[in-house]
Amino acid sequence: MPAGIPASLCVRCKGYKRLCGLPRCPILERFQAQVSSLHKLASTEELSGLTPPSLVVGEHGYPTVRVYYAIPPTSEPPEARYRDAPREWASRGEPLHRIISLRASTPHASLRARVDDPLRLYELEVAPAALSTRPVDSEARLARPLKPRLRFDGLVKPVGPSEDAVRVRVTSNPSMHPALEKLYWDDVKAEEAVWLLWRAGLDVYEIERAFSLGALGTLKRRRLVPTRWAITAVDDIVSRRLRRELAGRPWLSSVEVYRASYLGNRFTVILYPGAGRFEWVEVWHPRGLWSRTSAKPVVVRVVEDERGRVSTVDGGFSAARLAVLESLARRGVRADVLILREVLPDYYAPVGNWHIRETVRKAMASRPSVFQDLKEAAGYALSTLSAGAEEAARASPLLRGLTRRRLTEYL
Repeated sequence: MPAGIPASLCVRCKGYKRLCGLPRCPILERFQAQVSSLHKLASTEELSGLTPPSLVVGEHGYPTVRVYYAIPPTSEPPEARYRDAPREWASRGEPLHRIISLRASTPHASLRARVDDPLRLYELEVAPAALSTRPVDSEARLARPLKPRLRFDGLVKPVGPSEDAVRVRVTSNPSMHPALEKLYWDDVKAEEAVWLLWRAGLDVYEIERAFSLGALGTLKRRRLVPTRWAITAVDDIVSRRLRRELAGRPWLSSVEVYRASYLGNRFTVILYPGAGRFEWVEVWHPRGLWSRTSAKPVVVRVVEDERGRVSTVDGGFSAARLAVLESLARRGVRADVLILREVLPDYYAPVGNWHIRETVRKAMASRPSVFQDLKEAAGYALSTLSAGAEEAARASPLLRGLTRRRLTEYL
């Protein structure tokens, strides 16, 4: 971290908002160099294997961007699929080093594409292959031999070594989910298409790829969307619709606390009676990934009111909020929510926001602790922190017991 850039700014930025004004994040640049030197792939100009399916749309150079098409060197569908399987990684508890290794050993063919011409990727069969329900055989000839390289981002899963592709050929037939295949050719607004796919049972990871590839929306206005933008957009679209579904539903009648941990991140979720207000409090331990120069814990807070008006855009908050709203929608109740995230130094590399979404999903699927009142639950939440309880309490009125009493408490 360069001198003069405070740790609090890095924690808010997480390498993707460019709040320091630098063109590239120095923390990520240094980490990329360190990790890339440890993972080697055969230096080859030919790629052949099964795409998981997996594809990332970059943003540099917009409106002409790079599209990274994964072709891991395997002919086994289960192995290929596991190269990009966040839900499975979380359910198996894959450690951080293993996830980095999986991504570092997955080469990508890089294509240049204009964002206003998503049809080109369809004509190359890259888009259908990336949206397939099963891995698809692919081949690519690269302009240069592969070199060790691993790109990290605050939102997106790490992207393995890549080189410009002279050509890419899909050699087996992709098979899209019927709901997605129908919407690919339907003239439906993107937001409505996202909601229809979610209702059809597709997970957000599949919908994100479709959104990013310009496979959704009115036919004349479709665009490629950088994956980083697509992730938060899909989380927000589904969350807005779930809020709408919950409007008018009864309030939760108790105070419940849920907990789960993964990849050096601990989450505590407090649900309490209310119309749907959210609060997100992150506590980063000192000398961690984004807080290397700080001697004290660094706290970030995001607040969203019951109408969905948010104090600041934050991809981690969007991922966590979706997981909670999914749970509330299944129960058919509204609640006010506080999500407390504690980030330990064990979280030494950013691997994308998927782990936030999956860990909060795991928490919401667990048996909650029930408390008599909100003050007791807030005290418990603070007691779970191994550092930063004082800083978190200062940042959040709810955690320090300064919440306003509701009229219903007197009835």
